Amino acid sequence: MKLKFLPWLLVVATFVIVVLLYSANQKQEAELAQLRPASQELEQIRSTLLPDTNQPQAQAQTDELTRLRAENADLMRLRNEVRQLRDQNQQLTRQIQSAQTQAQAAQAQAEQFRNTAVQASAQAQQAQAAAQAQSQTLACINNLRQIDAAKQQWAQQNNRPSGTPVTPGDIARFLRGNILPTCPAGGIYLINSVGLPPTCSTPGHVVPKGQ
Repeated sequence: MKLKFLPWLLVVATFVIVVLLYSANQKQEAELAQLRPASQELEQIRSTLLPDTNQPQAQAQTDELTRLRAENADLMRLRNEVRQLRDQNQQLTRQIQSAQTQAQAAQAQAEQFRNTAVQASAQAQQAQAAAQAQSQTLACINNLRQIDAAKQQWAQQNNRPSGTPVTPGDIARFLRGNILPTCPAGGIYLINSVGLPPTCSTPGHVVPKGQ
């Protein structure tokens, strides 16, 4: 039974839809008819407000636009110059920093050379002082040997036994120049008695045993 009325139901539904669409279309046309005069009025107002290109105001606007374009070109040129100056400044800054780094490195190297020179000078002075001290020690030992030899000659010629005191005048004639030598380091000689070697007050100025 339901299948029998189904085609009729579809026809009725289609008719209802067509009626609704027609009604909606008529409503839209009515609304458009109402809006059309407002649109025409708006267009008239717009035409009134827009300036004519042949009027002086349009020419002034054109001149102003040309001026603004020229100023914009000048501004772009100035920006390029500023950018170039900034790049040059950065390059100069890098060059200055590089020069400062090189100067610091050179200064450090010079300081190192100066320290090396100071150390070398100190070592040379120490070596010179050591050589001078060694030379003075050898000269003093040689003087002590001369004094001891002169003392032995005096004791033999005068038959003086061991323990006999000896004075500088006793052995002067047995020494070179008839004078008791002096220590090059400023030490004081003790002739000592017969049988004892002479000594010097300077530390290290001692005749090696057996020599």
